Amino acid sequence: MEFKDKARIRLEHWIEHSDHHLDEYEQFAGQLEDEGMVESARHIREMMDLEEKSTTCLKKALEALD
Repeated sequence: MEFKDKARIRLEHWIEHSDHHLDEYEQFAGQLEDEGMVESARHIREMMDLEEKSTTCLKKALEALD
């Protein structure tokens, strides 16, 4: 298998992994809010914004392989 193919597999895995984590973070932030832990939820949502930006970078890296 060529390195480019290995890179594609790795990037696709990381993107899927990141998307899964974002779903978990969203659920957890909601739970924190439900329990009145609004500031903690705000920090989780701030982190989610950063995670979304990193996922965008991974997607661009994947597209750049073509």
